[in-house]
Amino acid sequence: MTQQFTLTLPVFSKGFHLITNEIIRTLGDALPQSGLLHVFILHTSAALAVNENADPTVRHDLDKGFDYLAPADQPFYRHTVEGPDDMPAHIKSIMAGSSVSIPITNKRLNLGTWQGIYLCEFREDAPPRKLVMTVLS
Repeated sequence: MTQQFTLTLPVFSKGFHLITNEIIRTLGDALPQSGLLHVFILHTSAALAVNENADPTVRHDLDKGFDYLAPADQPFYRHTVEGPDDMPAHIKSIMAGSSVSIPITNKRLNLGTWQGIYLCEFREDAPPRKLVMTVLS
């Protein structure tokens, strides 16, 4: 059986934000005994990732590392109408990815001890982000 859910996240500041609990709340009791959760973001300037969920310095360092890899205000960018952080946000979203898949075991997301699902927000003034979540059993 397949079920699909939509989640509109609140506005987040630029950075890496744990959204695991928001996803679990939205899914409620829809998780099967075993299966797969696929989460897809409907945007091209933000991304999703699975990474460290305990130490907030990881989120800080990821943000700074991505800024180093794709800095704003580069003279070779042509796509600049939406601001100096728009093209770097597109580059970063390709590097991080638009979806994650998490196994479901015993009606729970089977994440590692130190893993959480991140919204990777790459824009300074981002809109609310929308996710499509598909539960496969």
